[in-house]
Amino acid sequence: MVSTLDRKLIRDLLRLRGQVITIALVVAAGIAAFIAMKGNYASLERARDAYYERTRFADVFVHLERAPEAVRADLERIPGVARVETRVAEGGMIPLETMSEPIRAQLLSLPAGGRSTLSELYLVEGRMMESGHNDEAVLLESFARAHGLRPGDELPIVINGVLRRLRVVGVAMSPEYIMALAAGEMTQDPKRFAVVWMDRAPLAAAFEMEGAFNDAQLELQPDASEAEVIQAVDALLSRYGSFGAIPRSKQLSNQLIEGELLQMRSMSTVVPSIFLAVAALLLNVVLSRLVHLQRSEIAALKAIGYHDIEIGAHFLKLVLVISGLGSLLGVLAGIWLGRALTNLYGQFFKFPTLDFRLDLTAIGIALGISFASAFAGAFGAVRKVMALPPAEAMRAPAPARYRRSSLDVLRIRRLFGPAAQMIVRELERQPLRTAGSASAIAASVGLLVVAGWYSEGLDALMYTQFHEVMREDVVVVFSEPQPERSVRELGHLPGVVGAEGMRSVPVKFVNGSSSREGVIHGYADDGTMRTLRDRFGRPVAPPPDGVVLTDLLGEILGVEVGDTLEVHVREGARPLKRLTVSGFVDEGFGLQGHMRVAALRDFLDEEPLVSTGLLRIDPALEKDLDERLKAMPHVVSVTKRADILAQFRDQSGAMIATMTFMITLFAAIITVGVVYNNARVALSLRARDLASLRVLGFHRSEISAILLGEMAIQVLIALPLGMWFGSVLVHGIASTVDPEQFRLPIVLTAKSYAYAALVALVASVLSALLVRRKLDQLDLIGVLKTRE
Repeated sequence: MVSTLDRKLIRDLLRLRGQVITIALVVAAGIAAFIAMKGNYASLERARDAYYERTRFADVFVHLERAPEAVRADLERIPGVARVETRVAEGGMIPLETMSEPIRAQLLSLPAGGRSTLSELYLVEGRMMESGHNDEAVLLESFARAHGLRPGDELPIVINGVLRRLRVVGVAMSPEYIMALAAGEMTQDPKRFAVVWMDRAPLAAAFEMEGAFNDAQLELQPDASEAEVIQAVDALLSRYGSFGAIPRSKQLSNQLIEGELLQMRSMSTVVPSIFLAVAALLLNVVLSRLVHLQRSEIAALKAIGYHDIEIGAHFLKLVLVISGLGSLLGVLAGIWLGRALTNLYGQFFKFPTLDFRLDLTAIGIALGISFASAFAGAFGAVRKVMALPPAEAMRAPAPARYRRSSLDVLRIRRLFGPAAQMIVRELERQPLRTAGSASAIAASVGLLVVAGWYSEGLDALMYTQFHEVMREDVVVVFSEPQPERSVRELGHLPGVVGAEGMRSVPVKFVNGSSSREGVIHGYADDGTMRTLRDRFGRPVAPPPDGVVLTDLLGEILGVEVGDTLEVHVREGARPLKRLTVSGFVDEGFGLQGHMRVAALRDFLDEEPLVSTGLLRIDPALEKDLDERLKAMPHVVSVTKRADILAQFRDQSGAMIATMTFMITLFAAIITVGVVYNNARVALSLRARDLASLRVLGFHRSEISAILLGEMAIQVLIALPLGMWFGSVLVHGIASTVDPEQFRLPIVLTAKSYAYAALVALVASVLSALLVRRKLDQLDLIGVLKTRE
């Protein structure tokens, strides 16, 4: 049987249905964001850990020039090393007829029979290679799917300058290539980058590596010191041309995954916290208003014998219903959103299984925080109910204390009409409510600024990188450094209207105890296709001597202009020399240094060589150029600026569009919730005053201005505050992204702020229109009937 208080609760919920729905939506948004983001974080982390464990993903990686296989035993004897696997790793080129340009390939050897002891492949289709079958190969799944290749198909490939034809026997995933990027590339492109696994014997024979290796992976013992093992590996392999051992945390694919997880973990805390704090504020406002309006009912209930605890529990039930409704909607929306985000991440990160799994712990935490914040918001109002004596509740509340408004103090009251004066007085009488409402709207504006930053920052990065820095149309990468005349040969190819060479050499930068692996690029003195720029966008020319570093690399190494640092060259004779820091440039990708090619040549003490050709081309002859480049055996990669730009937009566009939509929707919910609830509360509390003004001759538009003017001022206060808060959020989120791989610039233009303001204003206007309809329904006779 439904009790009297429960029937009252149902009537209250129906009467407050608009406010109940808007507050529940704010709660739902916070719960949904928490469950979706935490669930995605847990799903990605679970998929990664399970994959690494299943395939025994290595802990340390090292690439070198060449070492005899006997050195493997020395590696195994290093304290802390549990297992070592050596292999041959070289570059190749795939000239597919369906592609106009050659495809870059990473060739990796597998032990006889195709079974690795570390970083084992996950076979998706077909089988592994069989011993003695030198023409068999296994392809990376993303590349095979991009070109429709299946077991049984033939694959043309250039191996050490010789065109061979391999038979595809299997398609596999690898823990090393969950996100497959070619070395030096900015985006993953499955159509233009392949990983090909072959039996070790034929691959070693093709590169004259019989009885030797140039790549190794190590598994460490549980109690091993990673730093000490890496130091020992570098000391052992330095004589064999080691490029420097790296831990798993610096392995490219794993580093990208870790960066995404770090950002997701940060966002899953910040965003839900904002929503639940706003929900607590709204519950406090609505419940306080309900207590104010129901003073006589509360007094009557106490007078006929209801205890304070019973009445307090009744109002807590109201909070429980609203929070429960929001939590239910939030859980359902969070599951749907989580699955959508997981599917989106599945397009970038290639795991054998990546499913959104409902994290019961996350749901429990979300519900606990939701109800705790709701009760915290309602506590003050419920305490007033329980402390209200029946005799006092029988009387109307004491009139508010009136004082001179700021308009009177400043002696400018005559400049404002009666409506404006009423608005100012009401706002000044409720400073905490005004500040709370403005802060809540500011939080939504801040989130909208973040949404705008994702798009604006990406646009700025792409414009700087692909229009100001990279001015060439085509980048041609050679399998190994070529004589400088190779650039002249490229310049004579059909369709080439300009050609420049660039020398790139891998190095290790060292300053005291700080060090980083990187690369130094050397540019022609008269080169125009690559333009370096500082943080203010000004062109920076490489000096005649010394090196120009990226800003971030300079910060990591702790160097300033004029300082010298050690440079360990990872190529050729591998000299260890010192270079003077001549300046800094601002770049969005990687850690590198820049020099004039003549200075770099002197530094390396080598003949004029180039690693890369930069071309400007005539689009009308592009196909002829592609055919000629595919026929050049020493060319391993041809990348077009337009293709990189399109790929970057495609990969980032879907993710940014999803995040922008989600943040915009949630921020609009906050704004609607705050403006609508505040306006409804103000209307309920001031209905008699507004109706009196109507009787006295005020038009509907004038009383609308009085009521909604308060909300307008709160929104106007919130806009600059929200923009400041948004910039704080942007800097905080940017700090969670691993800057050594990718740096989204903090660009907050007028467009970002205008977008945030527009969404907030539109949501506010829609909320105001909903309340405006209620003003038209005022009962001018009934509302003037009072007890006094």
